[in-house]
Amino acid sequence: MGWESWKTTIKLLAAAALLLIASLLSVIFCEARRRRFNNSHVEGQSFFEDPNSLQPVSGPSIYDPAEKYLSLIVPAYNEEHRLPGALDETMNYLRQRMEKDKSFSFEVVIVDDGSTDGTKRVAFEFVKKYRIDNVRVLLLSRNHGKGEAIRKGMLHARGELLLMLDADGATKINDLEKLENQISAVTRKELKLNNGATNDSSVRISDVPVAAFGSRAHLEQKALATRKWYRNFLMKGFHLVVLFATGPGIRDTQCGFKMFTRAAARKLFTNIRLKRWCFDVELVYLCKHFKIPIAELSVTWSEIPGSKVNPLSILNMLWEIVLMSVGYRTGMWKISS
Repeated sequence: MGWESWKTTIKLLAAAALLLIASLLSVIFCEARRRRFNNSHVEGQSFFEDPNSLQPVSGPSIYDPAEKYLSLIVPAYNEEHRLPGALDETMNYLRQRMEKDKSFSFEVVIVDDGSTDGTKRVAFEFVKKYRIDNVRVLLLSRNHGKGEAIRKGMLHARGELLLMLDADGATKINDLEKLENQISAVTRKELKLNNGATNDSSVRISDVPVAAFGSRAHLEQKALATRKWYRNFLMKGFHLVVLFATGPGIRDTQCGFKMFTRAAARKLFTNIRLKRWCFDVELVYLCKHFKIPIAELSVTWSEIPGSKVNPLSILNMLWEIVLMSVGYRTGMWKISS
């Protein structure tokens, strides 16, 4: 092959590469634009079903005053086998705490994300056992994704503090006290900085935007030693992309154990657009945008069989981070204060 032929081949390859890049950028911008109103499509009236009275119960709004001290949001998709054990442990802890502290009040909001198994039946068994004031089930008509299920639960919760936790019970439920205590400490500090005093009885913990994230970063070395090499490679790549997208500060964005004050949840979950695995990264981005303090604390975590995360999930997460970066940085995704 002569030099002219080589030059022609190189030009064709360069043109093909440029066309591919242009096509990819076009797809990214179109998809980011398509999702720009994802934060507002489920704002209609929501109802909880009461299996005892067979009457629908109108769902509250995150803009309403808090009626409970703590709301626990549990997203569930095809979790009929793992959900009972996690809920039993959670309810035992909450009831024991309520017996010790009469001022303590709670609700558990189970969001069935379009399950096709017996998740709905299992969830309603707990409503029947503990009454709808303490356990509520929110049914989504189809599978939207973990992020959307949590968002929906947060927007219709009644707590001063709102905790999201996974349906598998991978994190010890009493570790919520670590997050709760840290939020209380940060809230007192914020009030002192802003008001010069901490004894204003009119200000509640729910009024100050603060977030506390459970973290498994202390388990990273053990995880690296036991995971397959390709999963380690993908996770390292994912962490690098997260660093570029949100900046440093949070070592474990993906732990499913996170707590927010009501004021923080109101700002974050009325803006969030990503519906599936990467909504956690968007939460970090939004916290930094709103200057909401984030505390990251180690929690007791164990691997529970039945995880729905796979290598394809990680590639999906990378795709969502790209969309998020383009959406916010181009101004297509407007942030409401």
